[in-house]
Amino acid sequence: MRERTLERVRKLLAKAERTDNEHERATFMAAASALMAKHGIDSLPPAGTRQTPGDRVVTLPNPWAREKARLVSLVAQAVRCRPLLIGRGEGGQRVHVFGFAADLERADLLATSLLLQMASGLARVRVPDGVTAVRAYRRSWLLGFTDEVYRLLCVAESQAEQASTGAALVLADRRAEVERAVAAHYPDIRVSVPRTSGTGYRDGVAAGRRADLGRTGMTTDTAPELAPGR
Repeated sequence: MRERTLERVRKLLAKAERTDNEHERATFMAAASALMAKHGIDSLPPAGTRQTPGDRVVTLPNPWAREKARLVSLVAQAVRCRPLLIGRGEGGQRVHVFGFAADLERADLLATSLLLQMASGLARVRVPDGVTAVRAYRRSWLLGFTDEVYRLLCVAESQAEQASTGAALVLADRRAEVERAVAAHYPDIRVSVPRTSGTGYRDGVAAGRRADLGRTGMTTDTAPELAPGR
């Protein structure tokens, strides 16, 4: 991602962090996510240009390794990568992410930011009075946060795609290329859906709605959790 784009995202998010007005905060964060989505469209090559998808294995450590892996997976999926949860390995839960370089980079930046935000948000959570299954509440909160972030990212990506003339065909070709790369590695894929319950999920959704879709001060260095080969 170009440094100029990163700097604009940093400035928008800095404004979001400084204001106490929730409406202003939401406006700044929406602008930042839209800018990152637009960059994803602008970085597309001309139709007919041949590129090869890449891939990387991401390892997410405990605590909440499975929930972290799900966040990484859905963020990657939202920005046109193809993630697969491949289970526990040395160091934690593993996600194998396939995609083109620009989209892998966007997934890297967003997931790094959102993992930090999810952790800090969970640390601030106060379990409501009367809730006895505290761990179940916290897990549901994490799932709600992740689902709402995924929804917001998908909206931004869809709007950027619709605003671009001719992007649909290029994106369809790239999705097909990514799926072929996945099929070459994993011919048999099983889908699982996590179970959610209660107010923890709803509270997590609310927190996800307020999340920055990027992070002030982020750099172009690859995050440790998303470094290739981990």
